[in-house]
Amino acid sequence: MSSPDPEQLIENAINAAKIAVKFDQEGQLTPSAYYYEVAAKWLDQAAANFNDQKGDSLRTKSQEYRIRAEGLINSAKNDIEILPENEEHNEKKIVIKQCYFLLQQAIEEDEQGDKMDAIELYAKAVEYVMKYPDLLQGELKSVALQALERAETLKGIKGDVTETPPAPINAPVDAFKFPVHSANVTNQKPTSSTAKRPVLHRGTSAHLQVSGQDTYSDKEKAVLLHTSKINGRDYVPFMSIDLSERFQFSIPFTDKDGYLLLAPKQKRELYKFVRLQEISPDPCIVHGTFPNYLHIKQTVISDCSFVASLAVSAHYEAKFGRKLVTAVIYPQSKDRRPLYNPFGKYMIKLHINGIPRKVIIDDYLPIDRHGRILCSYSSNKSEFWVSLLEKAYMKVMGGYDFPGSNSNIDLHALTGWIPERAGIRLGDPDFNKDSLFTILETRIAKGDVLVSVATGELSDMDAERSGLVATHAYAVMDVRTINDVRLLKLKNPWSHLRWRGNYSELDLVHWTKELQHLLNYDPHSAAEFDNGVFWIDYDSLLKFFDVFYMNWNPELFKFTYCIHQMWHAGTGPAKDLYTVAANPQFSLSVTSEASGAVWLLLSRHITDIEDFRNNKEFITLFVYKNGRKVFYPYDPPPYIDGVKINSPHYLCKIILTPNSSRDYTIVVSQYEKSATIYYTLRAYATCPFKLSEIKDPYIEERQITGEWKGSTAGGCPNHPATYPANPKFRLDIESNTNSNQLLLELKGPKQYQIGLQAMIKHVNDESVSAPFKTKSSGPYRSGYVVLELSNIPSGSLEVVPSTFVPGQEGPFILVVKSSSLCRINQIQ
Repeated sequence: MSSPDPEQLIENAINAAKIAVKFDQEGQLTPSAYYYEVAAKWLDQAAANFNDQKGDSLRTKSQEYRIRAEGLINSAKNDIEILPENEEHNEKKIVIKQCYFLLQQAIEEDEQGDKMDAIELYAKAVEYVMKYPDLLQGELKSVALQALERAETLKGIKGDVTETPPAPINAPVDAFKFPVHSANVTNQKPTSSTAKRPVLHRGTSAHLQVSGQDTYSDKEKAVLLHTSKINGRDYVPFMSIDLSERFQFSIPFTDKDGYLLLAPKQKRELYKFVRLQEISPDPCIVHGTFPNYLHIKQTVISDCSFVASLAVSAHYEAKFGRKLVTAVIYPQSKDRRPLYNPFGKYMIKLHINGIPRKVIIDDYLPIDRHGRILCSYSSNKSEFWVSLLEKAYMKVMGGYDFPGSNSNIDLHALTGWIPERAGIRLGDPDFNKDSLFTILETRIAKGDVLVSVATGELSDMDAERSGLVATHAYAVMDVRTINDVRLLKLKNPWSHLRWRGNYSELDLVHWTKELQHLLNYDPHSAAEFDNGVFWIDYDSLLKFFDVFYMNWNPELFKFTYCIHQMWHAGTGPAKDLYTVAANPQFSLSVTSEASGAVWLLLSRHITDIEDFRNNKEFITLFVYKNGRKVFYPYDPPPYIDGVKINSPHYLCKIILTPNSSRDYTIVVSQYEKSATIYYTLRAYATCPFKLSEIKDPYIEERQITGEWKGSTAGGCPNHPATYPANPKFRLDIESNTNSNQLLLELKGPKQYQIGLQAMIKHVNDESVSAPFKTKSSGPYRSGYVVLELSNIPSGSLEVVPSTFVPGQEGPFILVVKSSSLCRINQIQ
């Protein structure tokens, strides 16, 4: 191997020094000293290549860094040691882990046929070992030599390598077998269905077929770009190229965004930030084949819903043998297991603001003076999937000082599964508790849904008596009916404090021997150890809890499509009481005579933690049976009348039968919209469908103001003596076609019933017959009315706005939208 490039060594030293200075300024003594030492080592190696003034300068700077490092170490001499091992031994251990990591990454790139990346990683692994000749012995030496041979083979220097090297220490044998390729391996990875996708894709799961145009429009890209900046940081879309993210560095990776902001209690207890290798001698991401939900511990961060989400996700992985939440942690092995990275960099894929996004973090975690982790963690001290996932989510949310959320939001971010909220409303005749329980029992058993449940406000007496926590999320681990008794198994994210009522471990009446046997539960043993897990009967749950949060598996559907949009703050009325004409509207068409379902998910994008903390935007969806533009919210009445909620997600379900309507209009609705809304509308369906924006055909818009006053307040045509005195307007259409489209909007005082009438007065082409002579807007309406006119020939019309009753005085606005050039003037 050739000696390292001196200029590269200097660049490495500069990078290490920058990190050292950053930690130095923040008062983080130990990591600062470490990076000063690293910078000094790089400078010493670089200086060995120069016998002139430059070499002397490098050695002088190296000495300055060592002196500063020594001073910091002396200042921190009272610091506790998380791992009481010899420093030299720890350094060797880290180097070995880093070497193995490089080898594993190289082998996986090699097996995928990525020749150039594999050569680079093999070379780095060998170079790493060469820096530490005392490590070049035994098993590691054998692995390094074969890595060198493999790299030379890929370069074409040697023939095929057919031997399989021994597995490195603490690594599965199969994970480190060298692939047997010919020397002419190309730099080409195998193609797959996902590899053929465009870089930005409308699907959320590989199995879902995109029902429409696959690529995004420029406007949609602008929306996604705008909402990529969350709490002042950019979170770009997660794309296929990110699967080749670089995780290997000359020095351990440190997040450029620095440490996360801490919650107040964390600040009071913080001792310092440490890396995973300082917490555990042999860190891993997941210990064993699947994560164990019983290991999850919530600490001082107010994110119970997120921790409950981790619990139900981990339980799903173990129960159904399918990676779910741990599959979003990178780097990964070829079988999608998250890998511990001794270089300290991790990438987490989270579904945020309409699409999967990339979140980069380092492995620094906060601890107190007793070495206790001050964020959520696993009770298995060697695994860190809980802490890393929480750190990534908290980074997006602005830091550990989290205002709280709900599991709908958190589980969607972690898994992309479809969020639904089911409020517990015992006094509501529409609330069917039996149907809800049946859905929970059957669908949880099949793995179709992840569920949590949350309490509402509880009095201190009720909380003490019940053992429950007010406004707190609990993970639902199981739902069972035994001898007509309906039971749910819940887990408190705190991992302590349990239900004290019926079917708790304290209940000596209801726990029969048969029931204990069928549920494999011993209340006497459970009473000895409080892990926060308990059984509760359904009726008691309905009494003390407020809402179920359910996240549905997208694999229940075959087709999907999404649209990303923005709705300007000034567009549309403050409330959708009298018109939805300016609201975003979409046409949904489903396959003829299809049965099944279409689910519509409306997701509002949130870019600031204060918006998340105090969400004032209430949104929903209205569904109408026609597929055409809708102007009045309740004429015709909506097929589905959505409830406006201030959650970022709203789910609407359309159930299809062979006799169902094939065409629907979807209207995004709001209540007192105060700001521009960025949102995603996504459809999931069991049958082919088409979802598209309803766009106005109009290119011209004219607006004119008028007034009903005195004799011109003539009322409707039912008053023939006064109606002719109403204001009149001449509308001239200047077009080469005789199929023009017009939309007339009249806005007046809300206390008046108003209407419009249009009369075709002249047609430019005498050979063309007018589609009508006179047409009205229909029933008079409060404050707002529209009149749509189709196939209007070029010529002129007379338009008369009126109130229903004569003598009603006040101003009005007449708006004319046209598919061609037009002019409007008042003639009376």
